[in-house]
Amino acid sequence: MSDCWSAAQALVDWVLDHWISFALILAFGVYLRGFLRLRRRKNRSATSLRALAFGGGVATLGVALASPIHELGERLLQVHMLQHVLLMMVAPPLLWLGWPLAPILLGLPRSLAHPIARIFAVSWVKWTARTLCHPVSAWLAFAAVMWGWHIPASYELALRSGAWHHVEHASFLAAALLFWRNVVEPWPSASAWPRWSMIPYLALADVQNTALCALLTFSDRVWYKTYALLPRPFGLSPLEDQATAGTIMWILGSAVLLAAVGCIVRELLVPGQGQVWPREPLPEVNAHLGGTPGPDPGWVRGILARPNSPGIPRVGS
Repeated sequence: MSDCWSAAQALVDWVLDHWISFALILAFGVYLRGFLRLRRRKNRSATSLRALAFGGGVATLGVALASPIHELGERLLQVHMLQHVLLMMVAPPLLWLGWPLAPILLGLPRSLAHPIARIFAVSWVKWTARTLCHPVSAWLAFAAVMWGWHIPASYELALRSGAWHHVEHASFLAAALLFWRNVVEPWPSASAWPRWSMIPYLALADVQNTALCALLTFSDRVWYKTYALLPRPFGLSPLEDQATAGTIMWILGSAVLLAAVGCIVRELLVPGQGQVWPREPLPEVNAHLGGTPGPDPGWVRGILARPNSPGIPRVGS
């Protein structure tokens, strides 16, 4: 490949990942089907902003995983870091702001929604989910994944192996979903900690993000040797590319985390800045899963509402 390689080559080499594209379109289709069912019943939770947020999250995943950004990120570290920001800082909070559980359950055929609900109502499954979603577990998973995959050895492994690259992206998304769930508190979740505790939760996440980005930005050696061996587009040296990558992660990551802090502060200081869902499962979901519009079976309540929840979940507007 010539040293005059440009971003146009990434477009030439890019091949659409049909499986990822199909999965994202299917997920949004299921969500939209359930959302429209809620909308027809004039459910107050089915707002356009919720649907736009979820759609934005799906679109962000499409840009990160099924666009030329993925191919370009194999050649430019700064683009690869932008991809990581989209997967960990942008897509997950948008998906949760869509409050997806009720629309997805309603969007699935009852023959699928019913057994899925039963699985998640099993006691050990619920215990595992609560443990993983606890703020301490979620924060540690978020930090461990971020640092673990940016260690040169693991990062180079993901660059060499397509399978490990998929594992890397899946772990980024999974850990970020756990992390942001505690911040957004989508229905019917309720955090194990008081709402104000999300301020230090986010601030400490920003501290560790800043530390990693500062190490990457100000390092005097190239962390990832693969990028040093590739032809350099746009006349960028490997160290310049690395410094730009660290700056992108630093600025965008901190901006999202601190914006979330601002939303929570506003929610705490200004009364009425949260929207609420009913404490109990939605009647539409009960009817869809339980088969009757009457009192919901215990296993339906088990999946949709945590027992002894400390309060009605809120999310900043």
